[in-house]
Amino acid sequence: MRWRHAATIITLDGQEAILCVDMEESTVRAADPGTELRVWKEFTDRPMAVLAELIRDWGLSQARIGTELNYLSTADHAELMAILPNLELVAADDLLSKARQIKTPNEVALLEKLSRISDTAILASFNAVRAGSTEMDIAATLTRSIYEQGAQQFKLMIVATGERSQLPNVGPTNRILLPGDICRVEIFSVINGYQAGVCRTAVVGEPSSDALKIYNNLVECKRLVFDAIKPGVGSRSVYETFMNKFTELGLPPISFVAHSIGVNLHEKPYFGPHSDQLVEAGMVLGMEPLVYRSGFGFGMQIKDMIAVEQDGARLLSDVIDTDSLYKIEA
Repeated sequence: MRWRHAATIITLDGQEAILCVDMEESTVRAADPGTELRVWKEFTDRPMAVLAELIRDWGLSQARIGTELNYLSTADHAELMAILPNLELVAADDLLSKARQIKTPNEVALLEKLSRISDTAILASFNAVRAGSTEMDIAATLTRSIYEQGAQQFKLMIVATGERSQLPNVGPTNRILLPGDICRVEIFSVINGYQAGVCRTAVVGEPSSDALKIYNNLVECKRLVFDAIKPGVGSRSVYETFMNKFTELGLPPISFVAHSIGVNLHEKPYFGPHSDQLVEAGMVLGMEPLVYRSGFGFGMQIKDMIAVEQDGARLLSDVIDTDSLYKIEA
């Protein structure tokens, strides 16, 4: 809920405090008992006033503070500045985005675990259905599997089959699987706020020649992009490598082929035509050559999680072999 504001304040010398709503007080205290906690009461307190009190108590009412201005609404920003008129709030969105790009070894290990959870769940969902099953049957196995494997929750579950596989971000329906259907399934498994998204494409029974042609192109794109991602390479050049192969199909591509991922579904850098950033060791990326509108009534996608290491990329989502189009029993 947008109005249930939360914040972390960190000073240069490492002092830290958390602001949260009273509904979440017990959860926050259990997770981080050693950190100072300021609680605002929902319906009676104003969160910006409680935040301002914390800033005053720390002697920062005239300080220069970097914050995620993309998070604060115009009204909240105006209220905080009215209470603390000498406070200087500056945008730190790019700074924090950059800091999140290089993962610690523990973060990489967690994202690797989450990648396999998502991949394994999709495999289980493909194996649990056949022609005559529904998208809801896929979703039931998918969600059950991620929890059985230890995920705490999930985000952005996509189950799109047949003509619905052309739709970018749709959930499951009661649509019945038919022989020849293309099935696009994606899920982001979550543990401790970190998330890993994996997408797989399958066919019910035997694929058409057009489906095989397009999927094989995506497989080649996947290999080329994976091999191109290494420290020191520009993100735009990786995208251009993708485009050189993808355009053989004469299809309109998506505007990026990879992006950073971690505490957010999408994080910078984006591997597309409009920005250029050097790849660095320690990044974890979602790599996703795809086509939504193939012109043949279906869409396809291969989305993998990869870790950038000193000598190149390492595949984290390594459960399903995506070199060939997975077949669901007809």
